[in-house]
This record gives sequence, C-alpha cells and structure tokens, in this order.
Amino acid sequence: MQGTTLSRWTLSYFAVAVVFLLAAQALMALGVGYPSAALRAPQTLIVVHCVTVGWLSLLMCGALFQFVPVLLPHCFIAAGILLGSGFAVVLWTLGRTFARAWPPNLPAQFVVVGLCAIAVTVTFGIVFALGYGGYLHSALLAKLRVHALPLHVIVGLGGWLTFTAFGVSHRLLAMFMLSPELDGPTTRWTLYLGTLALAIVVGAGTVAAAAAGGLEIVLSLAGLAGLACLALYGSDVVQLYRRRVRRVIELNSRMAAVALTHLAAAVLLIIASAALGGIARFSGALVFLVCFGWLTGLGLAKLYKIVAFVTWLECYGPVLGKTPTPRVQDLVVEPRAARWFWLYFAAVDFATLCLFTGTPLMFRAAAAFMTIATLGIAVELVRTRRLVNVKEALRLPSGAHAPRLLLTFVAH
Repeated sequence: MQGTTLSRWTLSYFAVAVVFLLAAQALMALGVGYPSAALRAPQTLIVVHCVTVGWLSLLMCGALFQFVPVLLPHCFIAAGILLGSGFAVVLWTLGRTFARAWPPNLPAQFVVVGLCAIAVTVTFGIVFALGYGGYLHSALLAKLRVHALPLHVIVGLGGWLTFTAFGVSHRLLAMFMLSPELDGPTTRWTLYLGTLALAIVVGAGTVAAAAAGGLEIVLSLAGLAGLACLALYGSDVVQLYRRRVRRVIELNSRMAAVALTHLAAAVLLIIASAALGGIARFSGALVFLVCFGWLTGLGLAKLYKIVAFVTWLECYGPVLGKTPTPRVQDLVVEPRAARWFWLYFAAVDFATLCLFTGTPLMFRAAAAFMTIATLGIAVELVRTRRLVNVKEALRLPSGAHAPRLLLTFVAH
C-alpha cells in the first residue's frame, strides 16, 4: 500500500489513448473515412488505426502495465519500424513480468495468448505497410498482403483486444463486485476454445492466404470454436454478477454489462449476415459495433473505475489507518457520469443503424454525439484525478499528496 505496486506511466497511456479516441470520433463526425469513403481507402485506414492502435491498444497496454503485476509510401518503413519496436518493448516488459511469476494464473493465461496475438497482428500489419509502400518483392509476402487482411482484423480485434479483455475483465469484475474469482471448467474451456480459434486463424489461415486459396473453410472452423468460447465467457460473466457480494452494482460494472450486450448483439448480427450472405456488405458496420459498442464501451467503463482506484491507492494508500480517508466511490459522481455513458451507447447504436441503412450524414451526426459523450467521460476522469469530487475535509489529509494528472507517484 506504499505505492510500489503502481505503474508510473499507466495514466499517461490512458490519456494519449483517449486523445486518439476523440480524434477518431471527430474525424468520423467530419466525414473522414467510412462510410463517406471506401473501407480500404487511406482515410478509413487512418481512422481505423487511430481506434485500434491509438485508442484500444494503448488503453490495453496501459492497463496491462498496471494489472499484470497484481500511411504516404516514404513513411511506411519508418512507421513499421516504430510501431513494431513499440510493441516489442511492450512485449518485452510484460514478458519479463510473466517470466518472474511463471506459471501464470488463469486470467493471466488469457493475456499471454493476447500478447501472442498482438505479435501476429503487428507482423501482418508490417507486411501490409511494406506492400502498400512498394517495398515487398517476395511473391509469398505479396500473396499474404492481398489475401490475409481478414486474418489481420480477426487476430487484432478477436485475439489481442477481445481475448485479452476476457482475461482482464475476469479479474476486474470479480475485484470490483467482490465476486469469487472463477477457475472452473467453463473458464478453462473459454481459454482453450478461444486459443484454438486463434490457432486455426493464424496457422491454417496463413497457409491458405499464402496459397492464394479461399478462407471460407478456415474461418468457418475458427468461427465455431469462437462462438463456443463467447458462449462460455458469457456464462462466466453471468455467474460473476450473480455471485457478487456487493449487491449495489457500481457504474463501471453496469456499463461493462451494457458493453457485453453489444458484443452479444454483434455476434448475432454476424451470424445473421453470414446466413443471408451479407458479411462483405455489412462488414464495416459489424466491425464498428465490435470496436465501439463492445471494446470501447468496456474500455471506457473500466477506465472510469481504474483511474479512481489508482488515484485512491496513490493518494490515500500511504495514510490508511492513520487518518480518516475517503472511499474510492467518493472520488467520482456516478449519476453525472452515467448520463455521458448512456449518451455514448445510444450514439453508438444509432451510428451502427446508420451504417446498416446507408445514411452517412446521419452517421456523422451520431459520431459527433459519440465525441461529445466521450469528452464528457474524459472530463469526469480529469475531475477524479484532481480530487474535485472529494469533500474538502477529506481531500488531502496529513501525509497524503495531490496526484499529478498524467504520472503516478511511485514511492521508493
């Protein structure tokens, strides 16, 4: 409780991630990228990578640093080197942490698989970047660039972001709802089936793409394993909510449940689209729902709690038992923040509907409301970090210190 378990840079990762999220939403509101442009247009790729790398990946990296211990052609080479090097540093840092605590517990095993998935995702991305920049002359790599884009998307969204989120959410939901951690057959089979699905996508999918063959059979097999994995994960989450000791569910857990309903909706829509032969037509809308309804929704929900929890540990952990201190919940005002979260999810749902119905102007309006809602949540995070919501009498007792906005104080 002396601050030594806190990561100094976690909040900096979070801040930069939120800036990228706001930038991506603002670009969509201004009509940059899909649906005003094609899915593979450069403008769309800018927005997509602002979301997946700038927002979601930096958010996940920041969270993992804290919780694992407890596109112009001449720029493509530089971009590939910088991005690959950045993730290599992340993998090295987290890998060393895992090595010191091997074998990892069950939630951490999800993260290990997710880290393997980001290595594959970045490798695919570098191949694509070099190919688009005109630097690839290998026939094999050229085939991968042409045919492996679905693998890149699936391993990134499904393996790195979603599977890692499964592991982190198992721990965080149990922690914040005072629910017993799950270590039974359903959780283990969630891990096994998810890993199997990713192995099929990466192994058989890469072979099929390199042979310029179709990916339908590979993706169908992986999809069956993935659906079973999602079903078991959903069952586990229901058990966590049912077995919680904390009967009044905090805002972050309520919004996490809303994000999970968006994941379920996305899965059902993917199945329906596949059955009707509309996967290609609606792929943009489906990816949008996964990115913003599920991953971003969950990320914002947990970010709201993590910032408060880390700030409370940093400020009041050293003086616990020595002087009256506020509770973690005293650092936030949930009714005010809840309005921003409901606005965000309503805007996401309307934006998704606009993508399915082909109304780009209405989509831009929805994206603008998403931006406003996200900005509102960001302001709440700043207020939490500045202790604005804490009563004056308890704000800074003797021995406590005011937190810095972007860096966490780590006692030595």
